Amino acid sequence: MQLVLIVLLSAPLFLFFLHKWRRSHAPSSLKRPPPSPPKLPGGGNLHQLGSLPHRSLHSLSRRYGPLMLLHFGKVPVLIASSAEAAREIMKDQDEIFASRPKMSIPARLIYNCRDVAFAPYGEYWRRIRGICVLHLLSSKRVQSYRRVREEETSLMV
Repeated sequence: MQLVLIVLLSAPLFLFFLHKWRRSHAPSSLKRPPPSPPKLPGGGNLHQLGSLPHRSLHSLSRRYGPLMLLHFGKVPVLIASSAEAAREIMKDQDEIFASRPKMSIPARLIYNCRDVAFAPYGEYWRRIRGICVLHLLSSKRVQSYRRVREEETSLMV
């Protein structure tokens, strides 16, 4: 009798946790992506950019909303075309969007992606960013290279 009572009471709890686990481990195809215009196989949405990409993106954002998903070749690109969407990405959801994809060439060339540009977001990246800001991008250090910057700018112009 007690065994039946335990099974009857624990079955809904088990089903609830099973449902939660399935939702968290669902394939990415089952998660709803942002709206996206139709794409071509291989080229993605590159054919929709035209000669003036900023105008093409503006017209696409009026049709599909301030947050849309485009594919440039095989690479999915999230486009935020409003200040509110950009603020949400940059401020509120920054940990999700800050990480970089793991690429083989930088891993081979740049010490297994251990620099500021290619390091994955995490504790290590925060430490090396702090070192760069403190030692390389301080106002005193930036001012010390002012003459070099002016020379290079004049040569370029």
